[in-house]
Amino acid sequence: MSNITIEERGQVAILRLTNGVINAISPGLVDDFSKGLKQIQKEFKGMVLAGGSKFFSMGLDLPSLLKLDRSAMTVFWEKFDDLIFDLFTIPFPTVCSMEGHAIAGGTIFALCCDFRFATNIPKKLGLNEIKLGLPVPYLPDLVLRQLVGDRAATKILYYGDFMTMPEAKEIQLVDRLFAPEEIEEEAVKEAVKLAALPGPAFAVMKFNRIEMIRLRREETMERKNKEFLDCWFSPTAQKLLKKASLTF
Repeated sequence: MSNITIEERGQVAILRLTNGVINAISPGLVDDFSKGLKQIQKEFKGMVLAGGSKFFSMGLDLPSLLKLDRSAMTVFWEKFDDLIFDLFTIPFPTVCSMEGHAIAGGTIFALCCDFRFATNIPKKLGLNEIKLGLPVPYLPDLVLRQLVGDRAATKILYYGDFMTMPEAKEIQLVDRLFAPEEIEEEAVKEAVKLAALPGPAFAVMKFNRIEMIRLRREETMERKNKEFLDCWFSPTAQKLLKKASLTF
């Protein structure tokens, strides 16, 4: 699995994104991440999700995805949607370690973890989909509103601006801040502490927290994916996405 690595830390695994400097979310990364998540669920009791020092993840791999027709993009998008759902619902503790920027899809990965640890130096995160003619996918939209409240989430979603990690902590989108060299070890400590708790009880409480979001996603999944893809293939979004892809 060339797009991720899995490192054992006792009862906890570190799943690290390794798709180059920017960790763009490509079809290959989604496939490897999905396989890695299934492996970790079988072998471990907790997980830390980590990326690179410059970018945790820059988001979707626009140059490769813009080459896909509607049928191929639908396959990719459904796999991505399943991946973030599996990450969100995995029945053990997950901690996201963000040393680098977490942009769009990178922020979505972070949202789907139980806790988010980030750097205290100038790195950014955010959901800029609206500026590319896209809606934020339905699952992370729901998760964001649960985390920070409807009013704060609406401003984040509607304006699509990036924020610093300290700004994200102020609204409880980020849980804790550390120096870059400390983040990952602190995330591992937190995951180990949580993994030591009785697993069945933890799984029930996590299920209780996510149940309403899970039900809403399952009821509307097909329609919401179609709505996203309709926007993706609209002339406005295609023009904006092609311009954004030049920065990759």
